[in-house]
Amino acid sequence: MHYLLIYDLCDDYLERRASWRDEHLKLARAAVARGELQLGGALVEPADNAILLFEGDSPAAAEAFANADPYVREGLVTRWRARGWMTVVGEHAANPVT
Repeated sequence: MHYLLIYDLCDDYLERRASWRDEHLKLARAAVARGELQLGGALVEPADNAILLFEGDSPAAAEAFANADPYVREGLVTRWRARGWMTVVGEHAANPVT
């Protein structure tokens, strides 16, 4: 199953992220190495949200990521939620429909 971790970002996210970016990316790369995080990044123009795509049996990996993320801890993320995403089309669809 796929899970989207959706972040709402503070208004000055781009200005504030530099202090925490290395720690955030280290956390992300570790999640990639474990096979949990598939893709992640901020939306642009405006940079008001970020989306991270996780794969697993439950939203636990996405939730653990958010709880450990310095962006959340330091208030760059004003709200987050993990949502199940029923992927049905595409090479990596978790529930392909033929």
